[in-house]
Formats: sequence, C-alpha cells, structure tokens
Amino acid sequence: MNSCETELNKTPHKRPNILLRLLGPGLVTGAADDDPSGIATYSQAGAQFGYGLLWTVFLTTPFMIAIQLVSAQIGRVTGKGIIANVKDFAPRWLVISLVSMLVMANTFNIAADLAAMGEALSLVIGGLNHEHALIFAATSVLLQVFVRYRRYAPALKFLTLVLFLYVATAFTVHIPWGEAFARAVWPAAEVNRDYLLMVVAVLGTTISPYLFFWQASQEVEEMKQNRPRRPLKERRPLKELSSGGESEIGRIALDTSVGMAFSNIIAFFIILTTAAVLNAGGVTNIHSAAEAAEALRPLAGDLTFVLFALGIIGTGLLAVPVLAGSAAYCVSEAFGWPATLEAKAPDAVGFYSIIAAATVVGLALGYTPIDPIQMLIWSAVLNGIVAVPIMAVMMVVVTRLSVMGRFSARPTLTFFGWAGTALMAVTVVALFWSSIG
Repeated sequence: MNSCETELNKTPHKRPNILLRLLGPGLVTGAADDDPSGIATYSQAGAQFGYGLLWTVFLTTPFMIAIQLVSAQIGRVTGKGIIANVKDFAPRWLVISLVSMLVMANTFNIAADLAAMGEALSLVIGGLNHEHALIFAATSVLLQVFVRYRRYAPALKFLTLVLFLYVATAFTVHIPWGEAFARAVWPAAEVNRDYLLMVVAVLGTTISPYLFFWQASQEVEEMKQNRPRRPLKERRPLKELSSGGESEIGRIALDTSVGMAFSNIIAFFIILTTAAVLNAGGVTNIHSAAEAAEALRPLAGDLTFVLFALGIIGTGLLAVPVLAGSAAYCVSEAFGWPATLEAKAPDAVGFYSIIAAATVVGLALGYTPIDPIQMLIWSAVLNGIVAVPIMAVMMVVVTRLSVMGRFSARPTLTFFGWAGTALMAVTVVALFWSSIG
C-alpha cells in the first residue's frame, strides 16, 4: 500500500486534515480556472441558452483532468517547469513565441478580471471601479513579492473556499432540478452560430494555458519545501519507487482530479443559477460577471446578488496572482532566471518584475478606451489559440522517455491528453469560422 492510501486509511476524524494536506497545486489551479472572466462566460451561457449548455461541463472534465495531470507530472518528475523542459529540445523561436503569446493572453485576462473585481466591489459598497481595481492589483503584487511561498500557498488554498458561494447562490433561488438535469443530459438546443460560439467560449474558458504552467511550477515549488525532495526521475527504480514515486503520482492524481472536478462543479452551479434566474426572467445578454450579479438582484433578491458579487471578488483574488505568476514562471524559465515565490525580491528580480509588470499593464488597460468586453473576448481568443500548441508540446514532453524516464505518460493519459488537444484545436477552428461566418 502506498503512502497516499495509508494517509486516507487513517482514523475518520483525521481524514479531513489529511485530505487537505494531500490537496494543493491541483485544488488551487482548478479554483483559479473559475476567475471573473470565466464567471462572465458561464453566466452568459446560462442567460442565453438556459440549461442547454450544462453538458459542456461534463464534456470538459476528463480532458481537464488529463491535461493538468500531464502538467503536474512534468513538474514533479523532472523538477522543472514546462518551458524549462521545452527549451531543452525545441528551437528558441518556438519557446519565445509560446511565452510571448501566453504573457499577452494572461495580461488581457488580468485586465478583464481586475475590471470585473472593481465593478463588483463598487456594486456592493459603492465607490469608483478603477480605484477598487488599483487596490486589488496592489494587494496581489505585494503579497506575491513579500510573502514567501510556504505562507502564501495556504492562503491561496483557503481562498478556494470562496467558490462555495456559487453553490450557496444556487440554493437561494428556485431551480427546477428535474428539467435542469434532463437538459444537461439531452440539451435539445438549436445548433446555430451563436450556440456554437458559446460552446467554443466555454471550452476555451475551461481549458486555459495559464493553468498548465502554474500547476507544473507549483509542483516544483512544493518539491523544494520543508525537506527538499529530488525529481522523481532521479530516484532509483528498485529501491525508491515504492517508497515515494508511486505515492507522489497517486497524490498528484487525487489532487488534480479533485481540483478539476471542483472547478467544473462550480461552473455547473453558475450556469444553473443564471439559467434559472436570468434566462427564465428574459435576461439573455450578459457582458461581464459584475453585470450578471447586478441582473440577479431585481430577479432573485439582495442575498443572491451579494453572494454572487462577493464570489467575483474572491475568485479574482485567487486568479490574478495565478495569471501573473504563471507568466513570470514562463518568462523566467525561458531566460534562465531564478523562478520561485520562495525567494526574496532581491534574489529573483526578473521573476517578480514580470509579476508586477503583467499586473500593472493589466490594470492600465482598464484605464484605456478599450471596452472590458473586448478585453474579455481577446483573452478568450488568445487563450484558445495559445492552448493548442502548448498542449501539443506538453504531450511530446510527457511521452518522451529521455525526459520523463519510467514516469512517461501511460496509454490512458496519453489518449485523453491528445484527445483534449484535438478538442481544443477544433474549438479554435470553430472560433475562427464563427468570426468570419
């Protein structure tokens, strides 16, 4: 029996604490996927098509789990992030292209998230949107720069609890559960350009490239904490595999599966709530997460509105550091800079400079004439475009014996990883087709 199973088989009153210790990078990554931009997309899906897009949540779950397992295993097995592995065999132009596209996509995403957070707080307590966004941006940067990883990681894990607000929100309104689940299994929707475009948006929002880099890098961070551990591929197969290798892979599988399932459950409840209230109330066009919250107030009451708005703020506090951090990991790995949230600012100037720059530029975009809706659209488009080559490169890495050793991906993981890559490629093609159609 491996150590992961041993932990879970301990006495019942100790299991919750044990499970919480086993959950880490995968849980935080899954929760960060439900950022304000994602909430806006899910809200529009529910408002525009009612329960007709609930099925997308079930479709994406196995592919999300597979591709995040790939990223986590790359980090833990090799002891390096994704870009650090890719640059060992890929041409430099490809590495720089991938990093540049990711940084651009993340910056637009940060801009959309900060704008939504500022607007949501203004709706709850009043004040000016830009000033609130500035406070959120400054708080995010200062925490990442001055709080070491070992203290910052538990705070991010705690913030994942904010997502339960969306579960609570669903129970403050009337939902015809029978109809909802029936439509989730059998959508019975008219497939047209708008419907296809929303399917593409949901898939692109759910499987985002910044999540890949964040989880791989967090596995590396976790590996170096407390008693530093070696990358799994450096362990001798006969003597050490049973004492650490298998249990680590099992821990990653549990953490990632729980995190991605949690993420999609929250997405399910957001679509469910907005379908039951907004679509049923004749509100079929939502442009931002804050607008969704505001639209809920006259139809569902102040409690539903407040829970939904606070959820936007809480998820943004989790997602903005993940977006900025994943960009910093990628750039730092590409140029060989120290890349760790455990380092003090003077010891990782380049890394922390990218975190600050991505956040500041994202904040600055909110002060430009660019429509926040356009920033949301562009971040979704860029995420979708960037995801395909990055997923393909990740699959090449995780199946290479020279990189992963005996921990190279098994056939099932390989199948779902490549299938997820193909699915994302189809969504990008459909996105372009819809744009020019």
